[in-house]
Order: sequence, then structure tokens, then C-alpha cells
Amino acid sequence: MYKTLFVVDDDVSLSGLPANTLTFETYLRDYPKLGEPKIRIINLCDTERYLSKGYYCSLLAEARQHQVLPSVKVINALRSRGSSGLWLSSALLAGLAEEPVSADSHIICMGMVEDPRLKKIASKAFQQFPAPLLEMTLSASESGIDIRLIRCSLSSLSTEQLSFALGVMDEYARISWHKKGAGKKYRWDLAILVDPQEKVPPSDKRAIGRFVKAAEKFGIRAQTVTADELNHLNQFDGLFIRETTAIDHHTYRLACEAEENGLVVLDDPSSILRCCNKVYLHDAFNYKKVPSLKTQVITEASEGTLDSIAAEFGFPVVLKLPEGSFSKGVFKAENREALKTLLDQLFQESALLLVQEYMFTDYDWRIGVLNGRTIYACRYHMARNHWQIYNHGSKRNFSGGFDTLATFEVPRVVLDAALKAAAVVGDGLYGIDIKEVDKCAYVIEVNDNPSIDSGVEDLYLGEELYMQIMYEFLRRFELRGR
Repeated sequence: MYKTLFVVDDDVSLSGLPANTLTFETYLRDYPKLGEPKIRIINLCDTERYLSKGYYCSLLAEARQHQVLPSVKVINALRSRGSSGLWLSSALLAGLAEEPVSADSHIICMGMVEDPRLKKIASKAFQQFPAPLLEMTLSASESGIDIRLIRCSLSSLSTEQLSFALGVMDEYARISWHKKGAGKKYRWDLAILVDPQEKVPPSDKRAIGRFVKAAEKFGIRAQTVTADELNHLNQFDGLFIRETTAIDHHTYRLACEAEENGLVVLDDPSSILRCCNKVYLHDAFNYKKVPSLKTQVITEASEGTLDSIAAEFGFPVVLKLPEGSFSKGVFKAENREALKTLLDQLFQESALLLVQEYMFTDYDWRIGVLNGRTIYACRYHMARNHWQIYNHGSKRNFSGGFDTLATFEVPRVVLDAALKAAAVVGDGLYGIDIKEVDKCAYVIEVNDNPSIDSGVEDLYLGEELYMQIMYEFLRRFELRGR
């Protein structure tokens, strides 16, 4: 756990502030040791001026490898707009306000706000610009909600606002370091991101429980959190994403935030970016000579394009949206007419599409790879009366059967293809989907947060599978000296 320190300007009275509050002068003098472990700084100094004490507080904290809010990057972003403030995208905030909003100003303290109706909006604003104190002004517009954010300091708060902020900070301080005195001692804290409402999550509840138990054996306190609960990401040492990822989604934004703040994160933003876009994978596979199905990127649905597809691929042919998971965004055209109809529909969603040769097999291999080594192997059989392992149009026969094998039972050509494909993406946790025909392997895609369900992927290794993944977190924690 971190020791949390609140830093204020030298002329601010410490009366009413949390007990672990000190002035900038004290922080400058008494906490200069490089890499002093487990220090988190909440910078409440005035950061309006460039090279102010508030600016130097965050700058020194970063130099001393202390976790700090706000970072210098956030300070500069808020300061660059001055009194005009930063305006958040209406599209980003769509659907977060359950009731009409007024144009009043509200104080956000550590991601919290007094008006419960604005909780989700405040949380989103804090995720985008993690600063301990923000002034938020909302106004309705034709495109949705307009939000202006400006920095503020303790001295700028009204009596009522100060009372609210002090309450939030007192609670934050209490949670941050009184909690660690009770129960078993843990060296690291890991957030496991889940979505309880997700219909097909990467891990079921029992598997999540096994991850938590495995983490405990390595001195890691793991707890499940939802995106709305991650107001204070910096209280954790690592983030394990067990929610289906997408680029235009909070999973990617949280992965970026975690990485920027020095947390160990699986999977990292680069892995999400690369795996979630099949155009990238197709191009990278070609460049790195990863064995894969014949694929072509197209940009329009002219008659010439239809002629080219028919000549090059024949029918049936597979169409893919660049982003998708769990067999979503993948379609089969049986003939030219169906191809034209699908292209017209799909080009409404994406400027690029992928055309891929159709290759039917009774099952697809899924090889789990962690940091460049294979950890599990499954054969996923096609859903009943369907050409994919998932049939999203069927409730009764949603997926086919499976076989879980030891990795040494998998054909060498399949393992080699999986490792080569994973190396294209990074050193995270991946699930590589592969078709095997006539002793040849063809990589279909790389998944950045592969399915690990109780009684499926863990059927051969059991608890050892969860231990291996948690050990990788342990290894990365120790490498970073957190």
C-alpha cells in the first residue's frame, strides 16, 4: 500500500486538513530520497502559474518516483487553457447524465461530486484529467452535454465547497492507509477490471475468484472493480483487464491511464490497439511473415472490387470489420449478391473492411501465450449448424464444445505460429486463434484479453494456470521496484 501525503502551499493553514498533510517546504526538505517506496502525493498547491510551487511539487514528485496527482502533464493541460477551461467531448459523455443538467458550477474532489446525479460525469472528467480539485461547469447543447473544466486550489473554494473537499480527502486518506493495518499484509495491490453486466466476459466469476486466490499466494491483494469504481486508479500497483476491450472504450482509456501512472497493466494499451484492429494485424502478419489466411483490405464496393474478390477468393468469402471480438463483426457471403449487400451495410460502419478466404475446419485452436511462452491450449469446436465457434444468433447453441490439452500435445507447427503471432503484438497475455489444415497452421487473429473460464481453459493446468498469470504480475512488480 502507499503512504499518502497531501501537500499544500506554505501559507495554507493545516487546520481541518487530514493528519498526513504537509507544506510544500516540508516536502521539498524532508522527502528528497530518490525512489522512496510507496509514497503518493496529492498536490493541493496552486498550479495556476508556470514554475509555481504547485508546479514544482508535481515535477519533484515525478523526479523522486512518487506517484502524484496531478501530473505535470495534467497541470500543463489545465493551465494552457487558463480561465477558458478545457471542454470535454459531448460524444464521450453521451448518456452519462440521467437527468437534465443545469449550468451551475460544481467542485470535483478526487473524482467525487456532491450532487449524486453527476457522479458518472465527474468520474469521467476525473479519468480524463486526474487532478485532486477541479471546477466543472455543465451546460446543455444540441450535441449533448458541454463540460468546462478548470483547475482550482483550496484557497479558491467557498466555505461549503471546502467542507465537502475536506470530507472527501479525509475519507481518501483513511482508506488509503488505515486499511493496510488490518488482516493479512500485502505488498502489492491489483485491480481486476470486470463488467458484471457483460454477457460474454473473458472470465467467469469462478475464474476471477481463482485469480484472486492465486494472487494472495504471491503477496498481491487482488480485488474486482468496475470502470465506475476506478476513480482512484493510483491506489493500485497493477491493472488486470478482464472485460472485453475496444479502442473507443473505457478499457483502452484506463489501460492508457494505468500505463502513464507506472502501473503494471495486462493488457497494455499497445496490445489492445494492435489486437483490436484486424487491419493492423493483417499488415503486421504480412511484414513478419506470420502464416495466416489470404486477406485483402478494401475501401469501396464498386463492381470492379466485386469482380476482384470473386476472382481472387471465390465463394463463400469472409468479410470482417476491423474491430470486433468473440466472432462479432465477422460475416460470410455465399455469393456475389450477398457480398454486395454486406459490403454496402458494413461500409456504413467502417471506411476499411477485410476480405478473407473461407476455410472451414471442425475446430479452431486457441493457444494462450504469456510473455512469449505458451501456457494453455484448447480446441474450440464450431457451434452446432454454424461455421464459427460462436453463433450470436442462437441462444440455445451459442457455442460449440471444446477440448483442453497440454501444450506438449499440440502440433509443433501450431505452437510456432502462435508464438510468432504473439511476438508481433507484444509481451502480454494473448489468445491466438489458429486453423490447422494438412499439417499447416493459419493464424486467424490475436486476442489481447483471451477467455480464461473455469472448467475450460484451466481444465488441464487447474490452479497452476492462475498461478502462472499472477506470477507474471509479481515478476513485473519486482522489476519496477514498486
